[in-house]
This record gives sequence, C-alpha cells and structure tokens, in this order.
Amino acid sequence: MQLTEIRIAGFGGQGVILSAIVLGKATSIFQGAFATMTQNFGPEARGGACSAQLVLSESPILYPYVTKPDILVVMSQEAYVRFGSDLKDGGIMIVEQDMVRVSEVKPGIRVYGIPATRIAEDLGKRMVLNSVMVGFFTAVTHLLEPDAVRKAVADSVPASFRELNLKAFEKGLEHGMLALTDPPNPAEAALLVEYAPE
Repeated sequence: MQLTEIRIAGFGGQGVILSAIVLGKATSIFQGAFATMTQNFGPEARGGACSAQLVLSESPILYPYVTKPDILVVMSQEAYVRFGSDLKDGGIMIVEQDMVRVSEVKPGIRVYGIPATRIAEDLGKRMVLNSVMVGFFTAVTHLLEPDAVRKAVADSVPASFRELNLKAFEKGLEHGMLALTDPPNPAEAALLVEYAPE
C-alpha cells in the first residue's frame, strides 16, 4: 500500500480510538506493513470530542502525523463540521449516516454511509458500532486484507465480546460490499437521503 493518511473522529464512547488501534494492528502485525497512530480526546470519558490519526504505509513512516487525510471516518456531526473540509481531493469520506448530515462535498470525494449504530443495536450491543465501522471501512477502501482486520478485531477486544465484535465486523464488511455495487455519485452525495437524515 502507498502511504495513506486516515482520520477517525466522533465522540467518546463510540470506540474511535479502538477502531484506530484495530486498523493499525491489522496493518503492522497481521499484514506486515507499517502504521503510526496519534490521538486526541476531551476531558470527558464519554460524550467529548475524540479523534485518532493513522498513517499506514508499506515502508517505514518518517512523519507520524496526519496533514491532509486520504480517508476520513466521521461518527458525529461535530466531527464532520470540524474535519470535513480537511479531506484530500479525491479522498474517501465514511459517515455514520444516522449521526452525520453531509452538507457540502467537494467534487471527486466519494462518500459512503452506514447506519453503524443501528446495526450494532440490532446485534444487541451499541458498543460494537466501532467494529461495524471497521468492517465497512475494510470493504469500501480496499486498503487492508479483510482477514488481517478480522484477526486484529479478535486480538483487540475482551474474550467475552470477541464473537459479538466479529459478527459486527462481518455485518459492516457485508454492508460495505453492497455499497460498492452501487456507489453514489460524488457530486450528488450530499443530496442523498441516507447521507442527510432528517
């Protein structure tokens, strides 16, 4: 993989940091490449703004900070407002479609939405929404091997929640593969109902 900058942002309690840890672990341990991660979060354990930055590459990474992300994952409206304009031209934006209203999208940016929280709730635990998002990310970006990410999910969660998180990952992966069969027109993404819920 070429050097790729990723920002994941939302609020505390959504598993933003764990999502970044899983993707970094998948890259560095289970796919044999390189990854760095930095994180920012507010003083609140839950509810405060939270973000994680990943740099992934096939070769050693000289600068560990994200300057202009190639991929942006936004799980809250505040995260979209704060980071949406930072996305590189031609980048990929992944949104939690029930939480984020996309209002402006630069031409060439691909927007993919998933109701990750709803899917997690259907599985019985809202807290696994991050594993849903990680699965969706894996499918729509083609950046990492699904099996590497699957192993990283299993390796990063408590044993008692492993099976549930793996189910959540598979649901997100499946949703992402379906999204790719009929990808949205980038210029019209902001007008689609699923990306601008009422």
